[in-house]
Amino acid sequence: MSGFDILLVAVALAMDCFAVSMVSGVVIKRWETGVIVRLSVLFGLFQALMPLLGWMCTASMAHWVGAYDHWVAFALLLFLGLKMIRESLLPEERQTFDPRRLATQLMLAVATSIDALAVGISMAVMGYDTLHSLLWPLTAIGLCSLLFGLMGHLLGIRFGRAIARALKPELAGGVILIIIGIKVLTSHLLE
Repeated sequence: MSGFDILLVAVALAMDCFAVSMVSGVVIKRWETGVIVRLSVLFGLFQALMPLLGWMCTASMAHWVGAYDHWVAFALLLFLGLKMIRESLLPEERQTFDPRRLATQLMLAVATSIDALAVGISMAVMGYDTLHSLLWPLTAIGLCSLLFGLMGHLLGIRFGRAIARALKPELAGGVILIIIGIKVLTSHLLE
């Protein structure tokens, strides 16, 4: 892959991080540096580690990972989306979905990075045969996801107040997560 191709892959993988970060920004409603940086770093870290994991288990596990990764991502995103929708229907004092919580952030990071496993498998097939050869692609993927996470939060916070007045952000966020999950599932099933 050329450097430009790697950047395109990095941007494509970062799109889910961007969308989820926008939802998180809408839900938290204000700039919380620790929360935003932690979630963005987790996105970058998991997006960089998943291709490495896919690359490392190419031989015997490649068929299994490729066969089920989209189902795992779909299930996680569906679970989180349904949880957010359920929370949006509860009175505000009973709502517990909180993108500030580390457990929620880890689930979001894993769910949005499952696709990157397949990228790692394809890198092994395309001739990336050493860790050194993976350094640039993994760095580009991780940094792009981190930056898209930060941008998504900024946009979610900036425009989230208007959105929150018009509709419940948890409801919209839950629907968006489910749509992302369906997109992941259908893109793999239609290949």
